[in-house]
Amino acid sequence: MVSALLSGVAQAQDQDAQVPATSSARPQSIGEIVVTAQKREQKLQDVPVSITAITGAKIEDLKITDLRSVQSYVPNMAVLNSGVNPVVFIRGFGSGPNNVAFDQEVSVYLDGIYGGRGAQFSAPFFDLERMEVLRGPQGALFGRNTAAGAISLISAKPGPAFEGYVSAGYDFERQGVDLTGVVSAPLSDTFGVRVAAKLTHQDGYIRNLYNDRDEPVLRDEMARVTLRWQPSSDIDVSFKNEYGSHVLKGGVTVSGSLTEDVYDNDFGDERYVSDNYAGAGLDEESGIETWNSALNADIGIGDHTLTLIGGYSHYKTRRFTAYDEIAPDGSIPADGGNARFGNGFPEDFDQWSVEARIASPLDQFLEYVVGLYYDTSEYHLHQDTYYRDIASLTGHQSTDFYQDSDAWSAYGQGTFNFTPDLRLIAGLRYSEVKKSAEFTQRTVSGDALNAIGPDREGRLSEDYFDPSGTLQFDVTPDIMLYATVARGSKSGGFVSNTYNVSEDGFQFAAERSMNYEFGVKSTLGNGLATINLAIFRMDFEDLQQSAYDPDRRTFFTRNAASARSEGVELEVQVIPTDSLSLNANVAYLDARFEDYPGAPCLAYETVEQCDSADPNSLAQHNIAGLPLMFAPKWSGNVGFQHEADLGSLKLVTGGNAQFRSKYFVADGYSPIWGVQDGWVKFDARIQLGAQDDRWSIALVGRNLTDVHSRGAAIRFPGSITATSRTLSWMDEYRAISLNGTLRF
Repeated sequence: MVSALLSGVAQAQDQDAQVPATSSARPQSIGEIVVTAQKREQKLQDVPVSITAITGAKIEDLKITDLRSVQSYVPNMAVLNSGVNPVVFIRGFGSGPNNVAFDQEVSVYLDGIYGGRGAQFSAPFFDLERMEVLRGPQGALFGRNTAAGAISLISAKPGPAFEGYVSAGYDFERQGVDLTGVVSAPLSDTFGVRVAAKLTHQDGYIRNLYNDRDEPVLRDEMARVTLRWQPSSDIDVSFKNEYGSHVLKGGVTVSGSLTEDVYDNDFGDERYVSDNYAGAGLDEESGIETWNSALNADIGIGDHTLTLIGGYSHYKTRRFTAYDEIAPDGSIPADGGNARFGNGFPEDFDQWSVEARIASPLDQFLEYVVGLYYDTSEYHLHQDTYYRDIASLTGHQSTDFYQDSDAWSAYGQGTFNFTPDLRLIAGLRYSEVKKSAEFTQRTVSGDALNAIGPDREGRLSEDYFDPSGTLQFDVTPDIMLYATVARGSKSGGFVSNTYNVSEDGFQFAAERSMNYEFGVKSTLGNGLATINLAIFRMDFEDLQQSAYDPDRRTFFTRNAASARSEGVELEVQVIPTDSLSLNANVAYLDARFEDYPGAPCLAYETVEQCDSADPNSLAQHNIAGLPLMFAPKWSGNVGFQHEADLGSLKLVTGGNAQFRSKYFVADGYSPIWGVQDGWVKFDARIQLGAQDDRWSIALVGRNLTDVHSRGAAIRFPGSITATSRTLSWMDEYRAISLNGTLRF
């Protein structure tokens, strides 16, 4: 649940664009948001799913630029900022970053194209029609690797009229600019084109004392071209091609103490990262270049609609990870600290997909959607490890991981309308997945720091059913109850970046999830308020887990036996006057391991309790009862938006407070450095513009109180640091920008 009130207001304004722009002419209601969570266009309040919808206009207003900035507005959602690819967690479940080749438990879809990797869709957060966040397994309609949820991004399409806008902003904190331009034009009665581009050049928010600059320096460049052909009312075809370049120069890691509270006033303000790590001649940097193409066709066949979707997704990353060298006491080691060690993780990925489905007409006893889906992909991960004078060793080691994947599925969902108020929605998807992988490792030069084992090969072939069932009852035209049981799945895979991985440890099994959910969606006061409630329990079997062991400088990837999350999500939205809207969204979550034998040792355990060097000790180690990481018990946001009529002008003000209770951010579950304290962050916006929205100037602030929260933390390996310490990946700090928009 999100500040859907704000997005609802934006939607209502869009729908009433032809109404004279005075406050008395605007309807006093929250407005209707149309979503496609069930592969049909439906009103948000009619969909029996715990879903958040945010319009593209609100995404632009709130300066939401990526998945990480979305999480502030979606309770029970967390996006890990680990310096690797973004990893989404919903209701406590997500795929950790340590095994880079992991499929995600929360997949992202761009215009219907599946994206199971965090790097695939790094560019699309501009010129969107809307964004939908679906919580809970979505296997029946969306497919595998949605065991915890799914995110759907829908980009804007060409319309029947000429339109466009240019927007420019300057961020005072980051000392940088962002520029956006969009033009949409009909080229004939049946054919239209939409061109959108965005450029962002900004400095960072952590001072690097080595080069006296703020890092990470951001360089984003994105462009999208959309063609749309509508020769008749029964045919709608669109083709979209999108390019994105996302570059971060520098990083977000800072050092902390192993024994003292890291939350002093200066934590995270400074770092010291030198260049030419371990003599590699490489600077700290991460970059992602993406190409995404999508062909969507809706064709009317009698009373039915045939939908065809074809897609191509490519990304290539370059990444060299360096580490802050400042000791916990603030000193910089005379020997150069961790300039002696660095890692590189470049990736190369290609995916092709095709989907066909047919939807029956509505308003009959049985309404159905049936379809077929297929995708194939190729993936390559290269790893470089550079080290100098580590345990008297100097050298360069590398690994290569290659994976080919093919998957297909057949699915269907039927809605049985027993009465106008009572319906049963039943869905089922059958999927088959085949993967093959090769893993090689070598010492390129110098001495061997990590033990080099034999090369590994693996193959897997899986098939599974993902059923779902929902009973929906309309108590009144404005109050709906639903109860859902749904199963989800995530395919198995292989370890991609662990030196000397064992034969048994190279492959891990698929995981399965089961969600039990009861919900209420209500609209009150003739549209003046909505109150939505969801109560859920999610059970996972064979949960895939990857953790880092600093003592052995290696990763553990295995299946935890079982885990469970239970909670409540409440959303309240109110429009007390024509000019004021309020929202409050609160989520409670209890997420923990039910059974996890063979778990890595914990930071506070003695060798007698758990010895990471002893396989028998690890096999007997069980952390059942521990909470899942990145899963605060309480999360939510409270906000408002007010619009004042100033004659020919209008003044729009808004604010939003997001909060999280404390949660674990480190594998070792240290009660000192592995816990992120609870926080509250404040966003605000004040905008002056024309009544018809032709132009506007806005001052936008994010995280105004400059809270320094951490996305993840590790204990740095003692063998490669002069001082024992922690390393934390920091979330973004305060940002204040002035933005101007001109529409035509």
